[in-house]
Amino acid sequence: MSLDPSTPKTGRLSSTYCTTDSEPTDRRTACWRETLSRTFGAVDIAVPDHLCSGAVRTAPLGRLRVATVESGPLRVWRTSRLIARGGDAPLVVKLLARGAARVEQDGRVAVLDGGEIVFCDMARPIRMEFSRPFQTKSIVLPRRLLGLRDSDLQRITATPIRPDTTLGSLLSPFLTKVVDSAATYPPRTGEALAHNVVDFLTALAEEQLRQDVGESPSGTGVLVLRIQAFIDRHLAEPHLTPAAIARAHQISVRYLHKLFQAEDTTVSRWIQRRRLQECRRELARRQVEGRTVAAVARRWGFTSAAHFSRAFRAVYGMSPTEWRNSAATSGSRTHPLPKGAPAEPEAGAPRCRHAGPPAVRRRAHLVGEAGAAAGCCEKVPGPHALDRMASPAK
Repeated sequence: MSLDPSTPKTGRLSSTYCTTDSEPTDRRTACWRETLSRTFGAVDIAVPDHLCSGAVRTAPLGRLRVATVESGPLRVWRTSRLIARGGDAPLVVKLLARGAARVEQDGRVAVLDGGEIVFCDMARPIRMEFSRPFQTKSIVLPRRLLGLRDSDLQRITATPIRPDTTLGSLLSPFLTKVVDSAATYPPRTGEALAHNVVDFLTALAEEQLRQDVGESPSGTGVLVLRIQAFIDRHLAEPHLTPAAIARAHQISVRYLHKLFQAEDTTVSRWIQRRRLQECRRELARRQVEGRTVAAVARRWGFTSAAHFSRAFRAVYGMSPTEWRNSAATSGSRTHPLPKGAPAEPEAGAPRCRHAGPPAVRRRAHLVGEAGAAAGCCEKVPGPHALDRMASPAK
């Protein structure tokens, strides 16, 4: 397969363009398989009537990669045998820009039309079929960057994200623009944009998880929301324990653990996850330049800097210092907001103190008065459902 590494005149990063056009007909299928495997992880392919025509353009974007694929009809699959060989097993967020596709993963089948988006986890078997010529635009990223558990990723794969949904309507043109122009950005801009992309995708994943659990929480669900809001208000307290939480809500510790078991987590893991999210946001802010990583960790309730660093790396795949430095390379830790995203309130302006992750805030919003009781002050100006998507790690 011919390679055409190119450096756009407007940028300093190079893109790589691969096409089957210059290959002998009997070699095209093998070359196309090799190219797709280098881009997304090892795959097998089948091409109707042994005809193959396709092209891939890839470019780096900070810690991410972007890829545009154009091809004729094609079937692609990744089996347990291929996964066992090792190598990259990234998460791929794929926009079908043109054509039609069928994606099978984790017991679900997604039939995609143009403009729809789907999560594909290359750590598990997957099958994709494109029945006619198509074009896709993909973000390829390490699975851990979104901070989601494997069980959560399994709930959102092979689920179409329609362009007529709130996040879908924002992400589809944004993803298209990012993929098409990634090679034109200098490294600092690429790093800053990569942070925004990760936050966009995290918000999108959490929206999918919220829809998966249903729109209307039960009475037990409302209690969980209240407890989660209580945790958010007391995150900075190092002695926030299950016993203290249970006592504040007049329930037993055993019942508290049962409530969080239904959420597929534990009380302690929830607290740690929320603390890590707040530390991640704060480490990327310009206002904390003079504050050490250990000081940020203490601010959010971590009593051991070493434990904080290990937990941060386990979730995000890098150390807190590496995360802070990657944000610093942008030249400013205040990154531009995507068009249409809500702005942060001005310094000193009142805003909701319910600092939970977007999925929790949205669920609180759904239950009306119960949401207000949970600590989500809906009448106070400021970002709610889209704030995580709008700006990186604050």
